[in-house]
Amino acid sequence: MVDLTVNVRKIAVFVEEVRHDGGPVLDRPIRHGWVACILRNPFAGAYHPELQPFMDLLKPLGLECSMRLCAAMGIKPAEVEAYGKGSLIGSNGEIEHGALWHVPGGYAMRELLGKALAIVPSMTKIGAIGTPLDVPIHHRNAAYVRSHFDGVTVVVPDSPRADELMFVLAMTTGGRPHARMGGLQQSEISKWDGLR
Repeated sequence: MVDLTVNVRKIAVFVEEVRHDGGPVLDRPIRHGWVACILRNPFAGAYHPELQPFMDLLKPLGLECSMRLCAAMGIKPAEVEAYGKGSLIGSNGEIEHGALWHVPGGYAMRELLGKALAIVPSMTKIGAIGTPLDVPIHHRNAAYVRSHFDGVTVVVPDSPRADELMFVLAMTTGGRPHARMGGLQQSEISKWDGLR
């Protein structure tokens, strides 16, 4: 019998404010932030055919992490322009354990943000303690907004331990600081289909 208790060891939050990236100073600094939740992996060390009940138990954690991140960034949900999520599985787990975060992480952010039509981009991998996780980011309402193709690198120095999971959410208040590669602009979103 697997103990499906959600046992969180720690939560780490990081926020930065970008004022420029070598070009002119921005009129409005862009905030990037991520939250990482490190918890016991109840499935570590053995193959378990049934995982989905644990996904449902993680839903409150997803919402808690989303709210914590907005609070740490000092912003209202409406100010978030782009997002992403990721999972880093300790070495005694399997890659499928990272998929446990798809609904609790992605849907929680979308619920908190309200209008958020684009799929939440994701990265999942297995790694040792201190492994960096690159989390992809794109626009919350239209995945094709090129200025918002970005990412954050998440490192928690003591995580994940072999029998742990590290679940991550990332948000930004803007695209790249000096985006000038063309493509669909945020002001041109018209289809409201999550893509364009």
